[in-house]
Amino acid sequence: MNENPPKQLLHLVIGGELSDLDGIEFSDLDAVDIVGVYPNYAAAYDVWKQKAQSSVDNAHMRYFIVHLHRLMDPEATPGDNR
Repeated sequence: MNENPPKQLLHLVIGGELSDLDGIEFSDLDAVDIVGVYPNYAAAYDVWKQKAQSSVDNAHMRYFIVHLHRLMDPEATPGDNR
């Protein structure tokens, strides 16, 4: 049987305090929390959820998942993967 490993789809989890709740601009770039790079959406989502829940008391704090694989290969055909 020929088993291919799953395609690596890199995702970055990043967060920080926003300068405005209606935007996505960080108030202090030096304080941005670069959490890490993950091999797939599911792994990134688990970490994002944990970080988002730990900062729930700060309304200005937001965490995001950045789809690095889409930035690295913008001409790739979108599939059902995240």
